[in-house]
Amino acid sequence: MTPHHVIIKIITENEETQNAAFSREPYRITECQQCAATRKQRMNDM
Repeated sequence: MTPHHVIIKIITENEETQNAAFSREPYRITECQQCAATRKQRMNDM
């Protein structure tokens, strides 16, 4: 098993719309410390 760096970040999904403040969703962002591969997953889809 390889070590990973994991953060939770709030991301605005539709910045161009008038309702951008309401389109923010939490994402789990994982980065492999060995190969630097990054994966982003929407928390509401888990």
